[in-house]
Amino acid sequence: MPNIVYIATSLDGYIADQNNQIDWLHDLPNPEGSDFGFADFMNEIDALVMGRNTFDMVTSFDCEWPYTKPVYLLSTTLRSVPEEYQGKVFLVNGEIQDIVAQLNRQGLNRLYIDGGKTIQSFLEKDLIDEMIITTIPIVLGGGIPLFGTLSTSLKFKHLSATRLLDCLVKNHYLRQR
Repeated sequence: MPNIVYIATSLDGYIADQNNQIDWLHDLPNPEGSDFGFADFMNEIDALVMGRNTFDMVTSFDCEWPYTKPVYLLSTTLRSVPEEYQGKVFLVNGEIQDIVAQLNRQGLNRLYIDGGKTIQSFLEKDLIDEMIITTIPIVLGGGIPLFGTLSTSLKFKHLSATRLLDCLVKNHYLRQR
């Protein structure tokens, strides 16, 4: 029942710049239009668990809702999901261990964990089993970090590294318990 992070960071470990923007993710030329394995990854998961800030970011994009899997939105402030996302996005709140257990009981066992604060919360509770992190060759100098302070160290085993577009590196890690 793995909880998996799939995300890109700058060389200095940020997932958004100092203005909370991610435009820099699209600055690299991608002549083949590759998704770098994201569609294959999405085919392997059962659902997403996403934080409110990430949900707001995704809904601000000028595109259709990008997910075919159910999205469980962690929020303590939203009272309902906007009408256009009904049946696609489901509000959840409470202790994340309880939320994960509830989703697992529903048969949703491979969860994609997305959003900076959400990932940090899952790491703090030692609920991340795998991380797939693509490093973009840019130093942002500040912004929203992928990792926060932890009360204890978490060890991961490096499974693989894949070089993409001659400048990106996608690393796959597995939690060592």
